Amino acid sequence: MIDLSLLREDPQQTIALILKKEPSFDAQKLYELDSEVRQLKLDVEELRHKKNELAQQGKKGITPELREQSIAVGKELKIKEGALTEKEEAFQKIYLSCPNLLQADIPAGNKESNKVVHEWGSKPDIKNPKNHVDIGIDQDWFDFEAAATMTGSNFIVYKEPAVKLMYALTMFMLKHNARHGFQQILPPYLVNERSLEIASNFPKFRDQVYDVKDDNLFLSPTSEVNISNLFRNKIFENAELPKRYTAWTSCFRREAGGYGAQERGLIRIHQFEKVELYTYCKPEDSPKEQERMLQCAEEILQTLGLHYRVMLLAAQDTSFPSSKTYDIEVWMPGQNAYYEVSSVSNCTDFQSRRGGMRYRKIEGKKPLLVHTLNGSSLALPRLMVAIMETFVQADGSVKIPEVLLEYGVY
Repeated sequence: MIDLSLLREDPQQTIALILKKEPSFDAQKLYELDSEVRQLKLDVEELRHKKNELAQQGKKGITPELREQSIAVGKELKIKEGALTEKEEAFQKIYLSCPNLLQADIPAGNKESNKVVHEWGSKPDIKNPKNHVDIGIDQDWFDFEAAATMTGSNFIVYKEPAVKLMYALTMFMLKHNARHGFQQILPPYLVNERSLEIASNFPKFRDQVYDVKDDNLFLSPTSEVNISNLFRNKIFENAELPKRYTAWTSCFRREAGGYGAQERGLIRIHQFEKVELYTYCKPEDSPKEQERMLQCAEEILQTLGLHYRVMLLAAQDTSFPSSKTYDIEVWMPGQNAYYEVSSVSNCTDFQSRRGGMRYRKIEGKKPLLVHTLNGSSLALPRLMVAIMETFVQADGSVKIPEVLLEYGVY
C-alpha cells in the first residue's frame, strides 16, 4: 500500500504518479474516500465524546431535556458509525488496488517504452534453429500428452534427461545464490489469503491463483509470496538488516494459455519451477540492493554462456507492487525472440506496510518500515528452453553447459 501522507500532502502530484503507472485506476476516488473516512472518524469521535458528557450529566439527575439530547445524539452516532463502516470498506477495497508509486527514472508508457540497459554476449549464429518442443520430442525429454491426460492443457511431464537438467540448474543456482549471501529456505506450497494480500497478489490478481476452497488455502504463484510473509508484524533491530533469502519452489498460475502457437511448449505453463531471491533491507539501501540482486541473477546466465539483455521497464509495464523493475530477457534461437527469465523489483515499503514489517533505526524511537525486493533467479522452464535451443547439436542432442556437470546428475 502507498503512503497516504503523500496523497494528503500533495494530492495532485501523487495522483499523477499513480496514473502514470495505471491510467485506469480511480486515484481521485481514493483521495476522496480517504478524506471522507477521516472526516467521519472525527464526527464519530466528537459524538462519542458528547454522548459521554451527557452520561456524566445524567449521573446528577436525568431531565427530559437531557434524555431528548441523549436520544438524538445516540441516533446520529449510529448513523455516522454505519456510514463510517461503509466508507471504510469502500476505501480499503480501492486502497488495496492502488499500485505502488514509481521511482523518478521510470520512463512513461507501456512495453514499447521499455529501455535496454545493457546486453551480454551476442546472438548465436545458428542455421535453421530448432524449437525446444521439437528437440524435446526427438530426444524424449517431455510428454505433453500424458500431462494433458492426467491434468489438462499447459502442463508438462518432464522425462529423465529434462529432470536431470532441471535439478542440476536448481542446485547450481541455489549454490550460486548462497555465495551471494542468500539463505536457503523451503516454504510450504500452500498459503492463506492474508499472505497473498501482504505480497500484493490479492485482491488485484485473485483470478490468477488456484484455490483450495474447502481449506481456504491457495497454491502459491511464486515463493515471493511465502518469503514476504516470513516476518509478518516483525520489528527488526537495526543490526539485523539486510536479510536475504533464496527458495526453490513450484509456482502455480492460471494466467497461462491462450497465447498462440508461438508460445507452445515450456514458454507459458500453469506449473513451473523457479528459484527466487528476496531481501528485507533499510530504505536507504534498497537501490543498491536491487543492483546487487540483478548482478546475482545475471551471473548465472553469463556462467551458462547464454546471450541476454537487461530491460528497465516503463511505467505501465512495471509490476503492481514495484517502484522499479529490471527484466532479464534471454535469447531463444528457436523462438527468434527474447523472453523474460527474471524480474528484479524494488517494492520499497509497499509490501511491508501491508504486513507490518518494520525496523528500529534508533532505540526508543518509532519503528520505520523496511523495504522489500524480489527477483527470479531464475525461471527454470524458460532457462531450459534457452539452453536447448542454444546448445542443440547437429545430431539433435543438447550439449549441457560444463558448469552443470559437477552436480552429479549426468
